[in-house]
Amino acid sequence: MFQDAYIKLDRLEVEELLEKTKKSFDGVSFNPDNTVVMARDLPFYDGYRFYDLADHSHMPPARRFILVKGEEIIVLDFTNMPIYTLNGKSPIHLNRDTVKDYVRFFFTFVRGRHGRFIIVESVDDIAWREEPPPAARKSISKLIQPIAFHSSDKNDGKYYMQAQMMFRDSLFQADVTVQPDGLVQLSNEVLLIEDMPVLDDTFGQ
Repeated sequence: MFQDAYIKLDRLEVEELLEKTKKSFDGVSFNPDNTVVMARDLPFYDGYRFYDLADHSHMPPARRFILVKGEEIIVLDFTNMPIYTLNGKSPIHLNRDTVKDYVRFFFTFVRGRHGRFIIVESVDDIAWREEPPPAARKSISKLIQPIAFHSSDKNDGKYYMQAQMMFRDSLFQADVTVQPDGLVQLSNEVLLIEDMPVLDDTFGQ
């Protein structure tokens, strides 16, 4: 999952980041006494670092997601525009070692008009509202695999993968194609299970 490989910033690092980004959040301010910042590097963007900021003095916590390189600050707004703009400017560096993490990143921070496609790579990635019985959990687990390169890879510069995703209360399987410039496309969606007892997709913005 994209949430792997984070490090937690210490108090001084949090204060420095909040001072640097204080004009970036449309008037929302973050209190360094109550803000937790998690950071990680992104292998597909040279020099950019990803930050997850959560201020727990608000209820629900105020949360923002940003990319920073030097003085440049990119706020991820759950549209594909910031990502695609950066892909052309950075430029993006995709290969078979980095493209899966890019797909995880993309679907974590891009939301469609009707909701988010949430990649799941094990049954533990599903946000259950109520835990399914052991037999049902085992059956669902057999349907879910980590993102995998598709057997029909055409060696044309694109990356062809297959993934399982949650959309609202349904589990799908879909083909994911990534262009060399980072454009992501879904196709061949197949419904696996519907009406699952999962939490609503609220992302704490």
